Amino acid sequence: MILFFGTRPGKKETKTLKNVNCPHCHQKDTLTAVSQPNHAHLFWIPIFTLNTIRHAECSHCKRVYYKEEFTPEMERALSS
Repeated sequence: MILFFGTRPGKKETKTLKNVNCPHCHQKDTLTAVSQPNHAHLFWIPIFTLNTIRHAECSHCKRVYYKEEFTPEMERALSS
């Protein structure tokens, strides 16, 4: 019997962070947050989520902020 087991990225979800200033260029409403889960799968069927990769990018200065660099203002906008 052959088992096909591995990991595979899930569907990306994007969200524009309203009323949030970019910490680098100080432009308002230019940050877009991206969240992408990574699933363990068996026979290409997702079984459970291993982790979720999150980052935000400013469309003005192109600076990328990883989850560890999120400001409290960014965290509040993501949770609302």
